[in-house]
Amino acid sequence: MAPSEQTTAPALQQLLNEAALAGEWILDPARSTVSLKNRSIGGLARVHGVFRQVSGHGTVAPDGQVSGVLTVGAASIDTKNARRDAHLRSADFFDSDNHPAITFTVDGIRPSGRGVTVTGTLSVRDRRQPLSFDAVAAARGDGEIWLDAEVDINRADLGLTWNLLGLVSMNNTLTVHAVFTKR
Repeated sequence: MAPSEQTTAPALQQLLNEAALAGEWILDPARSTVSLKNRSIGGLARVHGVFRQVSGHGTVAPDGQVSGVLTVGAASIDTKNARRDAHLRSADFFDSDNHPAITFTVDGIRPSGRGVTVTGTLSVRDRRQPLSFDAVAAARGDGEIWLDAEVDINRADLGLTWNLLGLVSMNNTLTVHAVFTKR
């Protein structure tokens, strides 16, 4: 997102107070991305992946309260390595046959700092983890809202503890670019 498109926290608060953003919003999957970064082999090799299936929706109430859900298909992980992708889909990690969706349920968004603070619950397999992170927001004049965030996650908190010889980092970074359009 270009810096000129970023909505400041006070401007966003005003839009919420005036109910200018009230309504139902849907994620544009063709223009939104959720990707994953990790280090393996003692931190020397970087692993990058992208989830090819992403969907979501949100509601902004007239009083400015925000709720919604972002869902990624666990089996849609693509690291450009078929063997690694199959392992990530296995019971060692996402267990995508039994748990096809990874979800983030938004409980609230409030203007803060450079943009917004997003709070909610991340669900992977049968584990739920409260999560709060900062995001850059843009309320664009063409009926779009963009949210961009980098979220650090310790996968052990979600029960994803497989680690051959301790060579794979438990720390992951999720990068989210979410484009919402008004219904």
